[in-house]
Amino acid sequence: MKKRFLAMTMAALMAFTALTGCGSSTAEETLDNLVFTYVTAPLNVPSIIEKENGIFAKAFEDMGISVDYVELTSGADQTQALATGDVQVLYAVGATSVILSAANGADIKVLNMYSRSPEAFCLFSQDSALTTPESLRGKTIAGPAGTILHELLVSYLATAGMTIEDVNYVNMSIPEAKAGLDGGSVDVAMLAGAAAYTAKQQGNHLVADGTGLVDALIAVAVTDEFYNAHPEIIEKLKEAQDEIAAYIREHKAEALQITAENLDLDITAVEEMFPQYDFSTEVKESDRIGFQRTADFMYETGMIEAELDVDTLFYE
Repeated sequence: MKKRFLAMTMAALMAFTALTGCGSSTAEETLDNLVFTYVTAPLNVPSIIEKENGIFAKAFEDMGISVDYVELTSGADQTQALATGDVQVLYAVGATSVILSAANGADIKVLNMYSRSPEAFCLFSQDSALTTPESLRGKTIAGPAGTILHELLVSYLATAGMTIEDVNYVNMSIPEAKAGLDGGSVDVAMLAGAAAYTAKQQGNHLVADGTGLVDALIAVAVTDEFYNAHPEIIEKLKEAQDEIAAYIREHKAEALQITAENLDLDITAVEEMFPQYDFSTEVKESDRIGFQRTADFMYETGMIEAELDVDTLFYE
């Protein structure tokens, strides 16, 4: 089923690219297709509920706009797809990826927020002796680069004056990192959401989570060009997001059951993880501060080459 979905989303991307070309689509006065990123991990309830109920499709139907999805879990792949115009809306992209893209000169802006969940991002090991940053020196640590988990690892090491050069860091996806942890090929796995929950249930040792180390900010992002060219689409999108939030709020039990089925999890697992997430779309002052903290951290650790004023990333 997943392979079929991936094939369909990639086919949609190819068809869309053939119609619009490789550049941004916003040069056109009208738009008849919108492509959203579809990311379900770590516990992206809004994305799952939106697609299950066809909320975006219904919202844009009266405008003659069809909706497609592409499953891109890498922050680098997401921002690249936005830059080429193959995707119009990054519906759940990490602050780290947004900042890195902007620092490299890409046109990217935060439309609003998706979630905050520092407790859901974790470092797990089978070795209970790994209790300090110093104990990780020389250890093989695996997880996705350019993500909140990457920031978590570097932040944790920095509390002891260490850098990522002090460990054997291996860039791999969350499922691969979890498999490496299970098989013993990695000492520490950088995990989030369902993978982190499963690791905990299996009795693995929690080295650290994001509490006090990262803000774990996930945003909804577009290009400024698209935002200015299609104000009516932006307004419809915000209304649809309000509808998603209302459904989750008013039908919480059903929303969590749908999420559990989509992620192949027990409902008890989803119910336990859900409180770790704040899905408010409002851009709060704490979000701006968190974005700036992350940008400053990325500059100080050499992840970006110049300081970035994150106020340039927001509209309000």
